[in-house]
Amino acid sequence: MTLISNSDVESHADVQIPDTAHQISTDSWFQVGFVLTTGINSAYVLGYSGTIMVPLGWAGGVIGLILATAISLYANALIARLHEYGGTRHIRYRDLAGFIYGRKAYSLTWALQYVNLFMINAGYIILAGSALKATYVLFREDDGMKLPYFIGIAGFVCAMFAICIPHLSALGIWLGFSTVFSLVYIVIAFVLSIKDGIKSPPRDYSIPGTSTSKISTTIGASANLVFAYNTGMLPEIQATIRQPVVKNMMKALYFQFTVGVLPLYLVTFAGYWAYGSSTATYLMSDVNGPVWAKAMANIAAFLQSVIALHIFASPMYEYLDTKYGIKGSALAFKNLSFRVLVRGGYLTLNTFVSALLPFLGDFMSLTGAISTFPLTFILANHMYLVANANKLTSIQKLWHWINICFFAFMSVAATIAALRLIDLDSKTYHVFADI
Repeated sequence: MTLISNSDVESHADVQIPDTAHQISTDSWFQVGFVLTTGINSAYVLGYSGTIMVPLGWAGGVIGLILATAISLYANALIARLHEYGGTRHIRYRDLAGFIYGRKAYSLTWALQYVNLFMINAGYIILAGSALKATYVLFREDDGMKLPYFIGIAGFVCAMFAICIPHLSALGIWLGFSTVFSLVYIVIAFVLSIKDGIKSPPRDYSIPGTSTSKISTTIGASANLVFAYNTGMLPEIQATIRQPVVKNMMKALYFQFTVGVLPLYLVTFAGYWAYGSSTATYLMSDVNGPVWAKAMANIAAFLQSVIALHIFASPMYEYLDTKYGIKGSALAFKNLSFRVLVRGGYLTLNTFVSALLPFLGDFMSLTGAISTFPLTFILANHMYLVANANKLTSIQKLWHWINICFFAFMSVAATIAALRLIDLDSKTYHVFADI
């Protein structure tokens, strides 16, 4: 634990900083805002027309996305304001939970976060593999290359990138590339969807399925809503920001939930408008247009997924690097070989799971249900309630308890719905399926 004099912090207090092998307090709020926006506008946005709008319809989808934006901003702001609670800078989510509740909460939060990030990473590898396959079928009509092969290629590229980029702050210029890649596939998908929609006959926007299945898909879509906006690792991202950390983090969050969400809205609504209830879970599968444009969008989606995965894998990398004392030059033989073995091994396991069960929509639903709901909404409200128990009015406390109970119910319901979807898909598809 390091003690620094923090004259720039809003409280003007001495703040303890835990030891870490990674850089902290080096990034501007603008760079952190781009890290957050990279997560929101990852290639996952190409699936929201099918995984959010189709199960919810126009009214539910539009209202749900707007409400999820506001609620997610609120919940993330609660976590951001606790970053220096108790005179300690909490650079890891589990550190904050452990400081407030104790050791058992530290372990439980770490387990939830690990599951959350592992499944998000698996989703990114599936997404990257799907984008590669979509590019392949544009030029080849044979069935020689299956989705699991492309997932394997995507996993290998992700591992190479993880070995070359030692920590989150080192992304630097890669965030610029990520933004360019995002704009490429979002603009192409948007333009081609609008073009198809103008030429197409009236679409069917009714919510598909029976009354029973609609309940499950609606609850599952609600999990996708919270998954769309939240990282489950806000303290780890906030750790990289310069002082004053709370004020600068709020600027980054406002950027994420205003400018950052606009591309997501555009491509999600355009895709659903163009194809209605038949919209695919990967929008580029639906669009018609020049082969070169679709290939460019798919390749951009692949490359952006590689960069985005590195963000969500960084808490695991930081934990391992700190635990085993990996400090100093990133090119030192010990450090480089450690990254090859450990990060390569972690992503090999991630890739294997991705190829084994490549059901992208189910990954999003289950991740949102079992980890994003608890981490971002339940814990955020309860930690803020505990930390500020003597400052909140009775009405404010009641408000937080309503949030806690509501999102606890949603978490349980969404978990059941997601497991039902996985059970149905496991009967439809076999392991290592070529979807």
